[in-house]
Amino acid sequence: MTQSRSLAIEPAGAAPVEPRRGLHLDAHQGGQIRPPQPVIAVDAMGGDNAPGEIVAGAVDAFRTWGTRIILIGKPGQVRPLLAEHGLLGQIRLVTAEDSVAMSEGALASWRRPRSSIAVACQLVHLGQATAVMSAGSTGAIVAVARLRLRNLPGVIRPALAVSLPTRPTPTLLIDAGAIADPKPEVLAQFAQLGAAYAEVAFGIIKPRVGLLSIGTEPGKGNKLTKRAYELLVAEPTHGAMPISFVGNVEGGDLLAGKVDVVVADGFSGNIALKTLEGTAAFTAAQLRSALGGSRSARLGAMLARKELRELRSRFDPETYGGAALLGLEGTVVIAHGASTQRGAAAACKLAGEITSAQIAERIKERLGPHRQGHFLRRSDRH
Repeated sequence: MTQSRSLAIEPAGAAPVEPRRGLHLDAHQGGQIRPPQPVIAVDAMGGDNAPGEIVAGAVDAFRTWGTRIILIGKPGQVRPLLAEHGLLGQIRLVTAEDSVAMSEGALASWRRPRSSIAVACQLVHLGQATAVMSAGSTGAIVAVARLRLRNLPGVIRPALAVSLPTRPTPTLLIDAGAIADPKPEVLAQFAQLGAAYAEVAFGIIKPRVGLLSIGTEPGKGNKLTKRAYELLVAEPTHGAMPISFVGNVEGGDLLAGKVDVVVADGFSGNIALKTLEGTAAFTAAQLRSALGGSRSARLGAMLARKELRELRSRFDPETYGGAALLGLEGTVVIAHGASTQRGAAAACKLAGEITSAQIAERIKERLGPHRQGHFLRRSDRH
């Protein structure tokens, strides 16, 4: 249940944020529908390096891309940081004296109703912000977001979507950790959420969707993936749009670019993502060691420093800004827990881009106008 107390917002130089009332018509654009200007509610207290690196990243986003920012956190810690950056009074600060520790999980959402992440979600619920960015505990963020923000019409469960650095366009992994033990119907719906994201964010007209399993053959996998496979190859129901399902994919295909969207349950998807991140870090360390092993190697590294810098950037988790929680009436971006200033800035930018791209509207279109989700909600309880 949401809190009735008003939120303490410090004055800022920018104009007040108007409450969000859905999309609106702009008379200067011939009556075309345009999205509201993104306003990012940043959880300043979430993350291993909070609040210093998070505030610095939000300041970077504000200065570099003009991102409208509201910082949520303890004034005694956040206000001096804003003063250091010379932006005291220019970026809004909303008071939240409580915060969720990185070691806390989903239950913290009930124990800490006035935490910084809870207040950030409440700002979106009230229409004072359009998106939330946090580098805090993933479990707590997902739980709070589901509690404070409603599901989009027809959505059974939200899912975390992460962009993998494939070429020529990224590959989307969904779910990367929001729902560890979903029903097959939920897994099949993740394909719709992922396809909507790939269409809007990556510009892919007909995204190819694969299901993460232990083999490419249709009969491979556990009960969950086998049933999800059957649902994905069947004709869509409830007026949903068709999915370009190409079958099962294996863990080795995640970076192969064979598909545009990889669907997984949150348990498997999170393990796959962490494995990729660990492998990338290990490979980078080995490469640095090899390139510094001899004089000729160091010379070669110097000659190829531009290419090596680009490769490092491609596989750096902070470059991509984090994971997007899809399926809610409000944008939520979860940055890496160890995010530095650069990662926090990229996450703020991603939150603004998702809001502007109207991915939520595309999800509604893909799920169909007649889909209310009642049947699947009942079946999901069994």
